[in-house]
Amino acid sequence: MSDDRKTHGKSRKNVLIPASVSLADIPQSYADVLNGIKTHIHQSRLKAALAANSALILLYWQIGQIILSRQTNEGWGAKVIDRLSFDLKEAFPDMCGFSPRNLKYMRSFAEAYPDIAIVQRVVAQIPWKSNLALLDKLKDYDLRLWYAQKTLENGWSQPVLVFQIESVLHRRLVVSHVETQG
Repeated sequence: MSDDRKTHGKSRKNVLIPASVSLADIPQSYADVLNGIKTHIHQSRLKAALAANSALILLYWQIGQIILSRQTNEGWGAKVIDRLSFDLKEAFPDMCGFSPRNLKYMRSFAEAYPDIAIVQRVVAQIPWKSNLALLDKLKDYDLRLWYAQKTLENGWSQPVLVFQIESVLHRRLVVSHVETQG
């Protein structure tokens, strides 16, 4: 390290923190390297967020399957779900999403999508709020999957998804397709 860098840097007890290099001293390729690294960081952060979302959706599906099974086989009711909610919140105070209402949504979610392969391939790839909108707005399985796939393809937010459902996009596309064919 040059003496010049030492004199411009900061020091702490027995530690020298060098001053940053001026932009004039940086190679021309630096900006491209910095932008490339920033792109990698953004992509990795996005992949991590998507993987976390997918894992959470699969967890919610599994919890829903357990509740659905117990309700079917043992007659679990609302009081058991309320207690389950309380106990899960106690066990995992750092997590949210275990309200009685959300546990009931998990059950409905598992009931709506009995095939885990479909969950993994499509609906676990979109946010939970979007899945709730699909459950609330659409009763038809194939239509729910169609809108889930479109959400995935187009990156729709939950409000955009709701707008597309309420404006019956699937019908408008069929009419548009028929008009272009005719």
